[in-house]
Amino acid sequence: MLKGKVRSGLRSKGIRSTLVVVQFAISIALIICTMVVFDQLNYLKDRHIGLDKHNVMVLDNTRRLDKNMEVFKEKLDAQSGIIKASYTNNPFPGVGNTTVFQTAGTDDNRIMGTYFADDDHLEVLKIEMVKGRYFSKEFKSDSSVCVLNEAAVKELGWTDDPINQKLTNFNGPEPFDMTIIGVMKDFNFESFKSPIRPLVLMYTPTANRILIRYEGESKEAIAKIETLWKEYASNEPFEYGFLDQRYNDLFKEDQKLSELITVLTSIAIVVACLGLFGLASFTAEQRTKEIGIRKVMGASVTTISSLLSKEFMVLVGIAFVIASFMAYYLMDRWLETFCLQDSTILGGVFNQWSAGHSHSLAYHQLSFYKSCPFKPNYIASVRIVAE
Repeated sequence: MLKGKVRSGLRSKGIRSTLVVVQFAISIALIICTMVVFDQLNYLKDRHIGLDKHNVMVLDNTRRLDKNMEVFKEKLDAQSGIIKASYTNNPFPGVGNTTVFQTAGTDDNRIMGTYFADDDHLEVLKIEMVKGRYFSKEFKSDSSVCVLNEAAVKELGWTDDPINQKLTNFNGPEPFDMTIIGVMKDFNFESFKSPIRPLVLMYTPTANRILIRYEGESKEAIAKIETLWKEYASNEPFEYGFLDQRYNDLFKEDQKLSELITVLTSIAIVVACLGLFGLASFTAEQRTKEIGIRKVMGASVTTISSLLSKEFMVLVGIAFVIASFMAYYLMDRWLETFCLQDSTILGGVFNQWSAGHSHSLAYHQLSFYKSCPFKPNYIASVRIVAE
């Protein structure tokens, strides 16, 4: 009968231990995944993408200004709090069109992204030039020139200076040649999940979209721009957006994934803690007399804590190893979808988990020590054993 009780107790303890390992493995894996997702999204939000997306308002319907497009921009530039405005046909983020190009003297076709912008475009977005110059109203010939990004120069295979080289544009009824006047630094104009593509920037004085860089509070800028809009397009709706928000929308689905993982992590942690509490209670019940005797014999909290912690440390250690492999596999696959990745998150994951586990374990150990009875019959039992 005693043998049966022992077997039953061992079987019950084994089941409880297995459940604790499974629950903690899921919880730790979700915690790691949550930290990876949060760190990656924050990295993308904070990283310099080759342009300054902050404090830039976007108006998408400027064609409705009709003949007032140029004067509208002039009035904007004259407003206090408005640094500079720029017309472009590019949706941002994204690219307006793709066009087939050829370098002079070759039949090698290259498909590259293209969009149009005015002479203030780089100043508004704070995009840096690498070589040559940008568009300028001082040069009447700028209607037949273009500026490339660094990726386009690499795509065309130029190792020498590309300035003043000819590029044949096949976008139109007849091919026409364009002169390269400058090279700008690469910047992310599309999704962060794809590499920066070759880009050809061409000149236009006006377009269907205007980017407005402002300083100070956005509410003040909105009010000034809306007043000016109503002056020149009173019958048209005033519709605007912000460039940084549009870039953040690129990983809206990943943000939803982050929120879902956070909810699942919270649930899993609660379930795992309940399992740990259950195992702790079971262990305390099984070893109550032993702990009480050790207290009477003068064992310190540290000694008893070490005794009790070994089993839990092994279980949580097993769970952590399993969770690490699970999380690494899942997050490695997820991070592969991004061209830009943050690879400095594991240290934070280990630190957070270790700190949380240490506090939890210390709490349980102290609870065990305080809950064990300290009564005369225990003292008598200890004396009998000692004698």
